[in-house]
Amino acid sequence: MAEEARTKTAALTPRSSHLQVGVALLVGLMMLCFVLTSGGPHNFFSKIPDSAPFTTNKSQLLRTTSTPAACSCLPNSVMLKGFVPKGQYKEVVQRRAKEYQSYKIRKSSTDTTRLFASSNSPLQYPIQGFVVMPMTPTHIPDLRLFPERRSNYKVNLKVSKGILTINSPTKQSSVTESNNQTELTIVSTSPVTVNFLLANMLYTSSSYHINTGDFVSFRFEKHEAVFPVTIKQPHVPVLWDIGTDINSRVTITTMTSPPFSNTKALVESIRYYYPTIKIFIADDINKRRTFSGPNVEQYFMPQAKGLFAGRNLVLSQLTTKYFLWVDDTFMFTETTKIEKFVEVMEANPELDVVGGSLEEIPFYMSMFYEEGDDDEGGCLHMKFGAKFHSLPAYPHCSLVSGVVNFFLARTDAVRRVGFDPNIRKTGHPELFMDGLGSLMVASCNDPQNMSINLQPQLDQDYLNRKYRNPEYDEYDYRYPIYFLKNHLKCLTAA
Repeated sequence: MAEEARTKTAALTPRSSHLQVGVALLVGLMMLCFVLTSGGPHNFFSKIPDSAPFTTNKSQLLRTTSTPAACSCLPNSVMLKGFVPKGQYKEVVQRRAKEYQSYKIRKSSTDTTRLFASSNSPLQYPIQGFVVMPMTPTHIPDLRLFPERRSNYKVNLKVSKGILTINSPTKQSSVTESNNQTELTIVSTSPVTVNFLLANMLYTSSSYHINTGDFVSFRFEKHEAVFPVTIKQPHVPVLWDIGTDINSRVTITTMTSPPFSNTKALVESIRYYYPTIKIFIADDINKRRTFSGPNVEQYFMPQAKGLFAGRNLVLSQLTTKYFLWVDDTFMFTETTKIEKFVEVMEANPELDVVGGSLEEIPFYMSMFYEEGDDDEGGCLHMKFGAKFHSLPAYPHCSLVSGVVNFFLARTDAVRRVGFDPNIRKTGHPELFMDGLGSLMVASCNDPQNMSINLQPQLDQDYLNRKYRNPEYDEYDYRYPIYFLKNHLKCLTAA
């Protein structure tokens, strides 16, 4: 039925000069919301540091992490601490520092610890991929010694968060355990015996933790190797029943705002092409208007709870693998084919979000984040219109950091990041800021299949929507949020 609808007359897609005015207004407003502040044509991605220089350090164990350096803010950056009320600044900084230290503990990983190996070592050991379940004895794979001939062979292994045991000891050697089994020494006159014992070495973590790690020090004479152990509780798979058609795979989500005629027009345009697909509408308006119909669900909130609270609410109610977010000022046309979004997502399981085009124009951005030091915080650089590279088999789609308010997303992936309810009025890039490093995002420039339009009457109505669009001087309300929640020193956009 959807394909038949697309062959009908374009009654829902009129064009006029007023529409172009609306597009210009929306694009300007989106760019303001999207990049937050104007900036010059800087290439932020040239700021990425070169890889670490080659080191000739002979020590194989090098865990020292250099002290984080302050990140660099460009001349046109927004310095966020200046937006924190002076009377609250000291207290806010203290809370921020405490939360950041807690965050670092939760996110710490053995994967980020630097390990260096010297050349010509007689030690064989697993470089990566040694994963154990918490408190479960597990063989250490591929431990071996390849020494030159000697009268005696002695190897030593040491851990810090677990114990070492040997599954099949032998009388042809001496095995010594010390420090509550965190250290184990093998001495034998035969390298074959040493390798037999190493092949039967077990590691067991000492305490229960669902995601942590340890290091094993493996020493023979002057040679030392250090390799990581990942201690991880396996996940129980959570799968989605995608059903047999688009209606069981995707829910369309939006939030209503005055004038309600916009939402009504959006729903009508959706129903023109997708007569039975689910539509979820969040509503925080005091003067409520009910949108009824098959598979239309409206979720009411207290007045002015805000954009992201509404998005979170409908997100919490989804039962489909994907959701399509659209603004209530948009309208479906014959070029709005949800199936194409799903096709890209299904062909690229690592993707979490796929954005389309507005009025056949793609809008996207890329971000470069410098972690900075613990005191001042990080620097986030955003570049509007910047992308990374195209997707395999989909040259019209490119990887980016953020997209416009027309995107298909995996429900479970966005739930893990969430929409910050503190973003009440204007807000969009916050989802992608919070999801940087968690959400894999792509933007597709396919105007014949993955595009949506603005409603033609927006030249007047959109200007008057003060409920969602505050005056420009109100945009700064987000900066103190970025300062504390995102531990940011400054924000730059271009």
